[in-house]
Amino acid sequence: MELRGKAWKYGDDVDTDVIIPARYLNTSDPAELASHCMEDIDTTFATKVAPGDFLVAGKNFGCGSSREHAPIAIKASGASAVIARSFARIFYRNAFNMGLPIFEAPDAVDEIEAGDRLAVDMERGSLRNETKGKEYRFTPIPPFMRELVAAGGLLNYIAMRKKGA
Repeated sequence: MELRGKAWKYGDDVDTDVIIPARYLNTSDPAELASHCMEDIDTTFATKVAPGDFLVAGKNFGCGSSREHAPIAIKASGASAVIARSFARIFYRNAFNMGLPIFEAPDAVDEIEAGDRLAVDMERGSLRNETKGKEYRFTPIPPFMRELVAAGGLLNYIAMRKKGA
């Protein structure tokens, strides 16, 4: 599966309080969460992100609390994935449990600029910066985790398995 979109670039240590501020945790509605995604670091993100776009960040993306609201907000915003130098472990697991693919691609992150057009092939483990004409490799997502993403998250995956799909 190939994902395509524009890069939204952020720095290191983007924590879950920045991804979705605590003042909005009184809802679990994905659309409501999406409308506030990244607003404390980028007031334009929620209104300008386009379906398929990527969040690109430095090291330790998703640090802080273990709230599932953060990957839900990103996914509901229309962003197709997050590409970072590294991820906080709890965010890494929560992202796949919510059906949000994430990719550790340190070499690519350093060279991607905001607005660059990107294409990611999850199976092959390749990221192409179409703006700059460069290709990067990352460790492909294991098949089981691709199944979680394709199902829309862990709960959907379990429900499908129970039905025998």
